[in-house]
Parts: sequence; structure tokens; C-alpha cells
Amino acid sequence: MKTGAAAVPAGAAAIVHLASGGEPAEADPVQRARAFAEPLLTGQTLDTGEDALGHADGTAAVLRQIGGGPALCAASYLVYAGDYLQRPEEVVSKAFGESYASLVTLTRKLVQIQRAARGAQAADGTQGLQTERVRKMLLAFSRDLRVVLLRLASRLQTLRWYAATRQPCPRPLATESLQVFAPLANRLGIWQIKWEMEDLAFRFLQPQDYQHIARLVDQKRAEREQGVAAAREQLAALLAAAGLRADVQGRPKHLYSIWKKMLGKQLPFERVLDTRALRVVVDDVAACYMALARVHEAWAPVDGEFDDYIARPKVNGYQSLHTVVRGDDGRPLEVQIRTHAMHEHAEHGVAAHWMYKEAGAKGYTGVSAAGEFEDRVAEARKAVLRELLAWERDFATRGSDGGTGGGAAAQTVDAGDRIYVFTPQATIIDLPAGGTPVDFAYALHTDLGHRCRGARVDGAMLPLNTPLKSGQTVEVVAVKEGGPSLDWLNADLHYLASPRSKSKVRAWFNAEQQAQTIARGREAVEKLLQRTGRTAMERQALAEQLGFKNAEALFEVVGKDEFSLRNIENLLRPPEPPPDDDQVLLHAPRSGGTGSRGGVLVVGMDSLLTTLGKCCRPAPPDAITGFVTRGRGVAVHRSDCSNLRQMARTAPGRVIEVAWSRPVGDKPAVYPLDLVIEADDRGGLLRDISEVFAKEKVNVTGVHTQSAKDGSTAWMTFTVEVSDTARLGPVLAQIHRVAGVRHARRK
Repeated sequence: MKTGAAAVPAGAAAIVHLASGGEPAEADPVQRARAFAEPLLTGQTLDTGEDALGHADGTAAVLRQIGGGPALCAASYLVYAGDYLQRPEEVVSKAFGESYASLVTLTRKLVQIQRAARGAQAADGTQGLQTERVRKMLLAFSRDLRVVLLRLASRLQTLRWYAATRQPCPRPLATESLQVFAPLANRLGIWQIKWEMEDLAFRFLQPQDYQHIARLVDQKRAEREQGVAAAREQLAALLAAAGLRADVQGRPKHLYSIWKKMLGKQLPFERVLDTRALRVVVDDVAACYMALARVHEAWAPVDGEFDDYIARPKVNGYQSLHTVVRGDDGRPLEVQIRTHAMHEHAEHGVAAHWMYKEAGAKGYTGVSAAGEFEDRVAEARKAVLRELLAWERDFATRGSDGGTGGGAAAQTVDAGDRIYVFTPQATIIDLPAGGTPVDFAYALHTDLGHRCRGARVDGAMLPLNTPLKSGQTVEVVAVKEGGPSLDWLNADLHYLASPRSKSKVRAWFNAEQQAQTIARGREAVEKLLQRTGRTAMERQALAEQLGFKNAEALFEVVGKDEFSLRNIENLLRPPEPPPDDDQVLLHAPRSGGTGSRGGVLVVGMDSLLTTLGKCCRPAPPDAITGFVTRGRGVAVHRSDCSNLRQMARTAPGRVIEVAWSRPVGDKPAVYPLDLVIEADDRGGLLRDISEVFAKEKVNVTGVHTQSAKDGSTAWMTFTVEVSDTARLGPVLAQIHRVAGVRHARRK
């Protein structure tokens, strides 16, 4: 295999060494691993119908084709042998080391989850859900990138087996290959796997289209190959005459790519420009552009068919010059020009960053210091993870349409944003980084989160505030009944990382507080009904008579001390016979003129004493109505007051019309109003709200506060004095801006 001066030796097997921390490689690990696995795999059959040992041989062969070193190829045998061992991780660890044992465990878990997910898809027929699950699984296991490469190689081998045996490939497996595995191989730049997997999946999913394209290609093959061979010899001679060292090869065109181009651009087969193609590999970037100049001198370029991916690489790091020219026969010919290093990346993708000499860190080409070696390892891991996250964004923004190219339009995603963990039934749960077993329980079901009391993570009991990691399997231990703990909302204890979980816990405590308030109000109302001998009265009817939607609404305001029990007593009091006019005691107002106390003018009866109802606290310009009382003159209520409605029903003859009088003197009258505030309880809350009243120059004459037992909520009632209700608008607006205030209104 050719490499440029700056390239490292080829081999995706570098992933084994680097991702495992650089354990020493065995002298001949492939033969040793195969000898270990052969007695376990011989005669065994995979769920696809493949011979287990044959599948392991084929997977190792695919890994060798993409440059995988002996360590990764050896792992392909150990992974499948693990299915037939009682304690696979322990056995493999003793025989081959920790790195292999970890790989066996992770890959076997991924395979088992994939099988379960496919089974679930077969049961409910939800292909989109299956594709989403597999995509998340691969992303979850990307922390050990050997798992990803092994799964790509294994899937390609399975497709090859179906093609070789001419057995029908299950449609879910072929669809998954085209929509998940091939785009992943493309994102990692492993073209050898991408192209072959696409063609095989295309063959299984759309056999008629596949056969049609294959016949078109075969009909023109001899002519095309003859033309490509002549063009290759001509271009090689042209570059040699210009003093350029170059390797010129014909480039195969794949059926799925031809079909997609015909379908996407609505082109007939004859107009697909790159069914004839050449690839030129030179020593350096300068030679690329020199070779391009020679190509354009020899043949006329086709307008709009030149792409410079060296100056502007693709999102997965691919670099090359692409041009289409008219050959001597007038037919289009595609030419790709790249360096050896670019070609290495094009063939092996991001894995090319990890290639190494398996003698150890010091054998890594171009790296002598251990620290520099570790830096290269870290950068390589980041490069691969960036591509996996970009692949994730492709799915999120486009959906699973089988497309394999281009970059995502979504915003940048941080690798640390999400984790993916599993239920024992292989369901994938997506959590924020730092998510805990409690977050996991709430993601499954709200009620399960409330009742969560413990968790087994990969079979071991761990504290509920343990941060989870991608790939772990979590089982929730729950009680039959119960609720969350207040400690879960303590940020310092780190029980919850998900905002969704936190909101569910807060909602539970709010509902609990509301239930306690309703119970307190119900108890108070029941005691009143017992005291008045009205226990048989329907509670719903009582609430409706008082203007409430239902009994619970009445109990809640009573429990919050926002509704006086005296209102209920007035309702239950037997109606009194209307008095004669001479029985109503009237008194003169305390101030002269037409205005009476409080600035209320009683129409036609200027001299009557008036009082403002404390139940509704009217103030200009509220609509008001008067009610003639015994010994206290006319009580003035807001026209929508529930107490007034009740009194009017029992004694309609006492209701009289009243109106606000004009202010007398320079100093306007002031009226007391009640403002009700609900807020998150915290230190300094009363001070902050009082500062608002002071700033707005509103006089406060009374304050009543009440806090929930758990300290989460505070209820406050402020009695203030204003000249008219218009002053309340800006005051309430300022109160709403105070931190923690949920509601603020006039009572």
C-alpha cells in the first residue's frame, strides 16, 4: 500500500491499540484467536443462518481489506466465541488481556440489543423506530470505536453471505444496512465498505431496478473498459512526459451510485457522466494541480463539473480534485486527482488517523515522544467522534432516507451533551450527560420515577445519584407506592440532571401541597357545616351557590385563607323578613356635602351612612351596588361580589343603586384593597415585594403570609391603599418581575 511522506502506515487495527490504552500486541494474535475460537464456533449457526466460524473468517477478511491490523482481526473471532463461553469477559481477559475482554463484552451486548430491537420491529412493524434504535446504539458504543468497525465489517460479511448463497435477505436487515450502516461508513470515509454495502442492500431491496442497471452496465462494459484503458495509458504517458510521478488507475462505478444519480437528476443511463472514470494518485498537493493542468490541456473540461475538495474538503475530511472532460471520442470521462495520503484517507476514512505499527507507541510513524503519541491518540478520537456526531445530525435533520453524503445543517453538537443507556429489554433511553438512575426512571414513566428507590447498573446496585455512562444497562428498583424525595431537588446532591425530571418532581410536590391545602379547607368547611347543623347539604351545590366551579375549588381557597368562612355562614343563615322602611336605622354622614364616607354617593338618599364591604373591597372605578343593612346603613359591594349576590337573593328589596361621588377637596380619598401573591418561598422575598410597593409609593396597611410545610411555596396577602384601581396595573406588573413570583392579582 502506498503512502505519502506524512502518512502513517495503513490499518484500522490502530483503533484496537489506541482505544484500549496501547496494550502489547501478540506475535500472531489472529492465528491464536482463531485457534481459541474454532472449537467453540465449529458447527454453530448464527441467527441469520450463517456458519459462525465462516462469519468470523469473513469479518476478519473485511477488516484486513480496510487495513485492519492483526489485533482487530483477532477480535472478530473472540467476539463470536464469547457467545459460547459461560463467563466470556473473564475467560478472554485471562487469555488475551483486558482490551480484548472489554471489546467482547461491548460488541456482544450491542449485537444482543440489535437482535432484540429487530425482533421488536418485526412485532410492531415500525421500521423507523428500529432504524432510530440502531443508530443510537452505534452512537452509544462509539466510546470504543473498535465496536463500530467490527459491526460494519460483520454486517458487510452478512450481506455477502446472503448474496453468495442466493438466500432472500430479510428486508429490515437490508434497510438497516442502507439507512444506518452505509451512511456511517460514509461518514467515517470507509468507502470500500460503503460502496459494497450500498450495492448489496440495493440488490436485496429493489431487485428489479438493480438488475436493470446491471444489464445497462454489462451491455456497455467491453466498450467502456476499452475506452478507459486507452484513456488511462494516454494520461499516464502525458503525466510522465511532464515529469510527474503518478499512479493512474481506472475507477469502478457502483450500481447504487449510478441508480441514485439517474433517479436524483432524472437522467438516462447514457447521460450519467462518471460511468467512465480515472483516478490519479501523486506525491503532493502541488503535483495534484500540475496534473489537473495537464488533464485540461489534453481534453476539454465539461462546464460546471469541476470540484476542488482539496481547498474545500468535504465534512468527513475527504480531499481530492474532481473534473469531467470530453475524451478523444467526445464522451465524458471523470478524473479524480489526489495525493497518497488523501487516497489513504479516502479508502480508510477517519481510521487512517489511527494507523500505527503494532510494536507500540514509539513505533508510531512520526511520533517519538509518549506525550506526543497520546496527543495524536486524543485528536484521532475527537476526529472520529465528530464524524459520528455529524452522522447523528444528518439523521436528525434529514430523517432516515438512505442518503450518504453531505454535511448536516443542524447546529454543532457537543460530544458530551447526551448519553444512551439501555433497559434490560433493550430499549434505548436518551439522557443528558450526567444523567442518573432517577433521570432514567422518569424517562421510562413518571410514576416509576416517583417510586424509584434504587437501581442496578450493569447488574450492580449503585447510589441513585451515580452519573450514568453510555452503553450501561439500568434496572430500576421501585416501591409499590410512594413519592419523590425533596433531596432530589437539591442541586448539590446531584440526583437529577434532566430538566424534565426536575419539573416532574416539582409538579409532584406542588400537587401534594395542593392536596394538603384542599384537605385543610375541606376540614374547615365540614366543621362549619357540623356546627350549623347542615351536614346533609351537598358540597357541590354549596360551592356553586358561592360562585365556585366545584367543591375542590372552594376547599382550596378556604385552605389558603383566601375565602372567609363567614361567607358560608351568611349563605346558610335563614333569610330574615324584609324590614319596614322605618325599621332601617339611618345615620347622617360624618362629613358634610353630598359625598358620604368613602366617597360613595347613595342615589336619592345623600344622608345615609355608607360602609365599604370588606369581602370585596370596592374602589373607584369598580361597578358598585348598595345593600341596606340593620343598624349599619348602606353596605357598598362590588357588583360582582358573591356575598352581594347571596344577600340579594334572600332580600332583594334591600338592594339600592349607588355611585361613586366626585372627590371633595385637594386630597383624594383612598380605598383599601387586598393583593394576593403566590411565589417560590425564599429568603428576602417579603423584602423584595415591599420594595416594589415603596418604589410605586403605595401605602401598605396589612400583610398576611403563609408558607408550605416543605418550604417550596409562599402565599402573601397585602392590604394596600389606592385612590383608584388604575394604580394596580403598574404595581402588579412590577411584582410579577420579582424573582420567584408565580401569580399576583387583586383579591
